[in-house]
Amino acid sequence: MSEELIEQQIKNYLLPQCFNAAVKAGYGIMQIYKNPSEYDVSLKRDKTPITVADRTAHMIIKEYLGPTRIPVLSEEGREMLYDERRNWEMFLLVDPLDGTLEFIKGNNEFTVNIALLYNNECVASVLYVPYHQKMYLAVKGVGSFLFNDVAPQECPLYTKESMEAKMVRLPMESSRHEGFRVAVSRSHQTPETHQRIEELRKTHPDLEVIEQGSSYKFCLLAEGTIDYYVRTTNTYEWDTAAGELILAEAGGVTFSYPDHKPLEYNKEDLHNPWFEARSPLCK
Repeated sequence: MSEELIEQQIKNYLLPQCFNAAVKAGYGIMQIYKNPSEYDVSLKRDKTPITVADRTAHMIIKEYLGPTRIPVLSEEGREMLYDERRNWEMFLLVDPLDGTLEFIKGNNEFTVNIALLYNNECVASVLYVPYHQKMYLAVKGVGSFLFNDVAPQECPLYTKESMEAKMVRLPMESSRHEGFRVAVSRSHQTPETHQRIEELRKTHPDLEVIEQGSSYKFCLLAEGTIDYYVRTTNTYEWDTAAGELILAEAGGVTFSYPDHKPLEYNKEDLHNPWFEARSPLCK
């Protein structure tokens, strides 16, 4: 299949499908979010929490995108063996509920991440912030966009045409600001995180630290609302793939830290290295 044909298939069919799947998953998540007594929190083998909302969103996405016949590698289906996925030409890399800790804490900072990979490179992605009703979308070589007022729905019916009618290209001039804003994970910080911040403060004495949960940080970078993000704790490929493309297509960059190499996907070990990301409007 030619690259041009793949791009048309993505824009006309796969992207609207992923958009609707994320909105539908967001609806399922928000129904549970209203009732903390129903979270059913437990720990996975890596000691990270999982809730009934994670499982619900995973099933919604898997079932909704099933007709595409594209394999899904999801945080909640992580037992997929490398030998099964190493030769996938195209697959979906999904985090059904990114920011589970923030969900449990009730601070609204959680997302639905769906990335489409072709030859282990992200070529399209959607990242939905259901509480704030914001959808971010990117297609490799086309651009990165924001959609406001995308309410969670049980039966979303977005089409290519209805999506294009609401798109705002990123970054946004309205996001330009004074000072230097550095995002860090709200729940995952280390001495190395603070060391990097102090290094940056030497050249940016006006540095402001902003704590923010989930991959929403990539979206704020793409907007230009924040300037820099450093992560020196454990993440997985599904935590970064969708957001990294949204940032890249807005003109920003993400590299491993401190060795400044591109992030790789569909590795045998799905852990990411430490990384840093910069906004397209970063001074």
